[in-house]
Amino acid sequence: MSDVEILRYAAFSDDPAGGNPAGVVLAAGALSEPEMLAVAAEVGYSETAFLTGARGAGVFRVRYFSPLAEVPFCGHATVAAAVALADRHGPGPLTFVTNAGEVRVTVDGRRRATLISVGAKVAELAADDLTALLTALRWAPDELDPALPPRVAYAGAFHPVIAAATRERLAALDYDVPALKALMEARGWTTVQLVWRAAADRFEVRDPFPVGGVYEDPATGAAAAALGGYLRAGGLVPDDAVLHLAQGDDLGRPGRLTVTLTPGEDGVRVTGTAVPIPE
Repeated sequence: MSDVEILRYAAFSDDPAGGNPAGVVLAAGALSEPEMLAVAAEVGYSETAFLTGARGAGVFRVRYFSPLAEVPFCGHATVAAAVALADRHGPGPLTFVTNAGEVRVTVDGRRRATLISVGAKVAELAADDLTALLTALRWAPDELDPALPPRVAYAGAFHPVIAAATRERLAALDYDVPALKALMEARGWTTVQLVWRAAADRFEVRDPFPVGGVYEDPATGAAAAALGGYLRAGGLVPDDAVLHLAQGDDLGRPGRLTVTLTPGEDGVRVTGTAVPIPE
């Protein structure tokens, strides 16, 4: 669609070759759902953010599409869209009205954005679902970290959280794409948050995303927020923890995400930079 201005940003990195690339359409009010899906497929990134209308000063309706489907919330495309707006209009506070609810975002003068997710929640992962998930991932039960039990976490989208006992297990990602895609579609999961705890406040993470037509997401803000909610709900970190996530290293697109928990705040803060990707 040649008449649509499509911006491209790398989120959670200060290098266009790092982080997670996202498409951004700042003036998408005239686009239909099929047209937005077609644009997202043309862009080919894991998500493209579409600002379909302003609802007041600094308030925008935002929708997110992968190449295959709409998703309720996407963290890296939120960061990309917020920084794109800041590049056009200057830094400051924003509110994105998403399918998952209102997400507040603040951008500073260094292209650094902090989003506050919708309220986080955590649920048990059914035994049958865990078995099916591990089978699709080709992981064995004894390869899991017993200190971080499997759960389903939500902070705008649903993500199973599965913790590897070793970095080697996390590095060897080779899953059954059709099986995992079918399971995720049946359960309404957006990505699978695979983690390895490198230190008390540091995690390395990977996110398979077959339901979006992408084998792996290089840096995933929505899953980072869900992970923060999971760790808080399980008493696995302090209530005021600041966590550092490394993602994308295995793909050659390193990204860095900061997750901040604030006592009394239901949402989870996720911070990262974004930079334009040259044409």
